[in-house]
Amino acid sequence: MSMTTPSRSFPRTSVTRVARKLAAALLLAAGLSACGGARPVSLTNEWPAQPGSYKSVTEAWTRSASMSASYQQVLSVDATLLSPEWRAAQAQRDAELRGLGPAARDALFAKAKADSTGPWQFELLVTTWDRRENDLHRGKRATWNVALLDEQGSEIAPLEIVRDRRPAYMLRAEFPSYGDFAQAYVVSFPKDKPVLGPSVRAVRMRLTSVRGAVELTWNAP
Repeated sequence: MSMTTPSRSFPRTSVTRVARKLAAALLLAAGLSACGGARPVSLTNEWPAQPGSYKSVTEAWTRSASMSASYQQVLSVDATLLSPEWRAAQAQRDAELRGLGPAARDALFAKAKADSTGPWQFELLVTTWDRRENDLHRGKRATWNVALLDEQGSEIAPLEIVRDRRPAYMLRAEFPSYGDFAQAYVVSFPKDKPVLGPSVRAVRMRLTSVRGAVELTWNAP
């Protein structure tokens, strides 16, 4: 006499709900792991004594993440935190490329230092499978929401997100990861929030949409 184990059936809606939650969790994990392994950077917000190599400084302050769904990449993002160290390295690079004399070089560095006292800024290079979803400049109406997270996990909304409309060759020279289908944005956050400072241990940026979320993290040493 054979015995069979009775099968259990689950409501289709419950299975679908669980599958969606699992997929979202996997996508978030993929996004988080994408920016792992980056070396720590100084988050003190101090102007460097000497500017570093532009290439190495940009690599140090850039984080990357991506998300895929249905065997397609739906989002790829490279985010560079425009820290005082980065602005000093950029000023040094520009001065060398333009062959500036001492006075013009000093003026360039003075402007870069003044810019570092303004809003916290990030350069984002965003690529989406559906070009219509690459609309961060629309703010709250955008497909993807951009926010920083403070140490308590509360979101810090951007002051503004504007397209970086410089020619592609200029963007690629400044940010080598700029791809053929990427859209560049400058994202600004309020200066009264402690994004950088002596006691800051990490800077976290999160991009979210109905598709899921990715997170990018800059850690202090």
